[in-house]
Amino acid sequence: MITASLTTRLTKLATATLLAASCLLAPLCAHAQPASAAAPVAAAPVAAPVDATAPAAAPVAAAVSKEVVDNPYGLSALWAQGDFVAKGVLVLLVLMSMGSWYIMITKLYESMKISGEAKAARKGFFKSPSLNEAVKTLKEGSAFRFIAESGMAAGEHHEGALTDNIDRNTWVTMGVQRSLDDVQSRLQDGLAFLATVGSTAPFVGLFGTVWGIYHALTAIGIAGQASIDKVAGPVGEALIMTAFGLAVAVPAVMGYNWLIRRNKAVMERVRAFSGDLHNVLLAGKR
Repeated sequence: MITASLTTRLTKLATATLLAASCLLAPLCAHAQPASAAAPVAAAPVAAPVDATAPAAAPVAAAVSKEVVDNPYGLSALWAQGDFVAKGVLVLLVLMSMGSWYIMITKLYESMKISGEAKAARKGFFKSPSLNEAVKTLKEGSAFRFIAESGMAAGEHHEGALTDNIDRNTWVTMGVQRSLDDVQSRLQDGLAFLATVGSTAPFVGLFGTVWGIYHALTAIGIAGQASIDKVAGPVGEALIMTAFGLAVAVPAVMGYNWLIRRNKAVMERVRAFSGDLHNVLLAGKR
């Protein structure tokens, strides 16, 4: 009986000890589980293979964005695919543009040259003691020397049976006026071409436009449907021809008006010199 009682007490004591031990170890297990669970979260940033591929993909995207797609309806395609009418219109417009620009540049140079000669003539010509010495002060081949020499020649050669009834004043005036007209005619050479280009270039471009629209309608009729790929090329031709016609005409018109106004100012200086020269010639001081 004593042994059985002792055994029962030992059993209860062991059970109580196990319960106490389990209560003490429970908080330690609870702290250990969050630490172990946090380990995968902390290890998550280690997943770098995805980021490692990003720099390699960036150049590929940049290369794709920089890829240039050839325009099948550009100017080169127009020349390669256009017929003889379209090419002829383009060549004609290019020639008209080159001619107009050449005339504008050369006439501007001549106008500036005569303007500079006018300043030199006003400074030194009329301060000379005689006409012969005054003519030598003018530049060889200049418009002002040509007028002075023509006036002097008219004053020196007023003789002959046919000119007996013409007084010397009228004869000298006619000689100076003829030389003045020659200078003005030479200064205005080529301006008629600018006026022609300015008035006809839009219609030449319009002809190319009509021809391009005709090709567009023909393409629609052959295809049986008005799809964009059938009409884009001919309509692009038409628009390019229109733009070329305007690009040739507008500079020609503006250059013509500007040169007319500039030549008018230059010729006023030439006429003033001619009037003063006429008075000197009539005075007879050589």
